[in-house]
Amino acid sequence: NWYSVNTGKLCPQDWSVPSSNTNWATLIDYLGGTSVAGGKLKQTGTTLWNSPNTGATNESGFNALPAGTREESNIIFNDIGVYGLFWSSSENSNSNATKIRIRSSSSGIENMVDGKRLGLSVRCNKN
Repeated sequence: NWYSVNTGKLCPQDWSVPSSNTNWATLIDYLGGTSVAGGKLKQTGTTLWNSPNTGATNESGFNALPAGTREESNIIFNDIGVYGLFWSSSENSNSNATKIRIRSSSSGIENMVDGKRLGLSVRCNKN
């Protein structure tokens, strides 16, 4: 969950969880903007991503996977195969933070706000 992100101990030494307004934004801009960056980050094919896995080229080499989310109050996992959801280090309020969402049905990528107790994937950046 985001509380693990906030400890600063989640990534190896000299690495950190990227913020939504700097690190993620820079990557998204570099990959051509919000309408196409998701596809350029996604693993190709439909072995793990649900069909149609729109726009997936993985030309970035990131190989984003659709791990979905773990619910806040229990150990139920949802949307595996549908969404690649990644925490950013950007906090919005006492209970919410910014996540990055990539969908199987889109080549786009979105910044969204959600509850900090959700279990999401994390991307680490070398400082």
